Amino acid sequence: MTEVEAYAAPIPKVFYIHDDLSEYVCRRWGEASPAWQLTQALLALLRRDPQRVVVLTLEAQLARLQACGPYVPFALALGIGRAGERVAQELHARTGWFPQLVRVDITREEDGHGGYRVVSTTGIPLAQQLPTLDAVSSLAVVDDTVFSGLTMRTVLSTLPPEVLTRTRAFCLRGVGASLASITALCPITVGFAAPGRLLDEVSFINASGLVMRLGIRHPDRPPQAFFERPMWMHAWFPGYADEVIAMCQRLNALLEPDGQPAQFP
Repeated sequence: MTEVEAYAAPIPKVFYIHDDLSEYVCRRWGEASPAWQLTQALLALLRRDPQRVVVLTLEAQLARLQACGPYVPFALALGIGRAGERVAQELHARTGWFPQLVRVDITREEDGHGGYRVVSTTGIPLAQQLPTLDAVSSLAVVDDTVFSGLTMRTVLSTLPPEVLTRTRAFCLRGVGASLASITALCPITVGFAAPGRLLDEVSFINASGLVMRLGIRHPDRPPQAFFERPMWMHAWFPGYADEVIAMCQRLNALLEPDGQPAQFP
């Protein structure tokens, strides 16, 4: 079995795509640009199978998450990576829950054997990135997605036990079957929880990862976009994957014209 075959994906019954691409393209290139027009054409194509493919918007998820409150402002919030930091910032602007925010720079990467591991993106171990927490009266840990739960569990498991008792996790979206592993450690507030088991019943991706080289990370090779793994694309978009791949390639040529991963967002 090759390394890629070790990461074979089943066809999920419901496939959720978070549209984090439209705002990025609009802000950077404008609505009159070819990049914007192609982005909207891609999203329309992704919706060809509306009974199975669901496009999620940031606004709807934030509104649902906000409705779960109110909460007394937390003494400190940890944003997991840039994505978690953005969620915390967006939510704080609406609610005031996270007046003090620190980002921890970690991400999930493939281990080459069909599994994943959490690694630092700066070379500084996670435990050394954490601020002193002994005197923190309440702590929020914020991410955008709980898929397998690996990243969130890694952060929570690194916290001292006495701090964990004063901690609440937050995420925009999560897979129902994975959330139990988080609630075993601390309470979690979720904007959108998809019922079912991950991969075969439900799966999540970000639209940005389809077309930009940030969706798939390896330990010894540059990151890839999802369209560069056709096996996944055919599982996600059976019957029209080749059309999706071709459109992703065209859009990638506009967003990453030098072939190198762009800074996102």
